[in-house]
Amino acid sequence: MSPGEVADALLRRWYVLVLAMLLTAAGGYHVVRPTPQYLSSAVVVLKPPATGNQPNQLANLQPPLAVVSYGVIQQLQSPDGHRELEAAGVRGTYQLIPRNSGTSATPRYLIPSLQIQAQQSDPTLADTMVRRVVAAYTQNVNDVQAAQKIPAASRITATVLVPPSAALVQGVKSRALAGVALLGGLGGLLAALWTDRLMLYRRRNAQGPRRRHAPERLPVPVSR
Repeated sequence: MSPGEVADALLRRWYVLVLAMLLTAAGGYHVVRPTPQYLSSAVVVLKPPATGNQPNQLANLQPPLAVVSYGVIQQLQSPDGHRELEAAGVRGTYQLIPRNSGTSATPRYLIPSLQIQAQQSDPTLADTMVRRVVAAYTQNVNDVQAAQKIPAASRITATVLVPPSAALVQGVKSRALAGVALLGGLGGLLAALWTDRLMLYRRRNAQGPRRRHAPERLPVPVSR
């Protein structure tokens, strides 16, 4: 289609463009006035049992503890773990992020610390979800040691280093508005052109049967 034909099609289907503008404005309103979201975060660490040689448990965080922690995380992220957390009342979006001592390409989990995050529309509810995940994590750590019949005095323990604290999630509204405007404009343009092609196609098909079924005109004799 030439630019002139595109302009004519858009003028014929102006109502499609108006509808696209209204939908874009509605989407832009939700971008400018979104539903508030709060992200709560806490940090949990596994501590070895206190000994006479090393009374400071936080100074004795060995890599084997990180292996135990990562195993518990894998369990909670499995389908059975998701069902366990759901039964414990965990809802919405949450994450269990072990501390990575390596890189994104070659991760290494050598420090037994875990960051737990939850996102909700209410800050108190977000903190509650984090506490429930922490409780499930702690219970799994205890269950692993109980299954091995480790004495209570020799068990590793989960301690909350940073308690749950919720903060408002701040987004970049200018980028979101630009994206909504771009999608709305492009979608309206394509919808108008497609509607014009469809209407012209139907009109031609409707005119075809009329021509086929039109009565044949007989030639009028001309007298001399």
